[in-house]
Amino acid sequence: MSFVDDLERIIERGVDDSAEDMIKAVDTAYGEIPYVFHFMKDHPELLITKILHNNAILRSSNLDAKTIELISVAVSAAMRCSHCLKLHIHVASNLGVTDEQIAAAIFLAGNLVNASVLATATRHLDEEREICRVCEMGNRECEIHGAKAKKD
Repeated sequence: MSFVDDLERIIERGVDDSAEDMIKAVDTAYGEIPYVFHFMKDHPELLITKILHNNAILRSSNLDAKTIELISVAVSAAMRCSHCLKLHIHVASNLGVTDEQIAAAIFLAGNLVNASVLATATRHLDEEREICRVCEMGNRECEIHGAKAKKD
């Protein structure tokens, strides 16, 4: 179904019935309904726009369903969203993604989170101490100071 088809169906069925239809479609696709969608059921306009937004992203993607779920597993792990992680592991498994592939996505996410923590914290420490590692290395132009740093 296209975006225009979705919009026409919403107009035809009305907001409340469309929201209920979308909840059923999510349940069919994922095997469960994410908590946030349960919460949004009392606000069908929010639910509908959220699901339309999700669908637009998926439709515009050239990624296959398994890759999308592996990305979703990795991001859920990195964000430490246990509810999201549980859902996306379940969906990935149902699509035939192996436990080894899921573990690899989780380990990659953990590695990137670790690198992000270290990179952010060390940059802030250097800024606090007014240290520029690029200038100290002198191997390229410093983005902050503009000129190529001089080696001692």
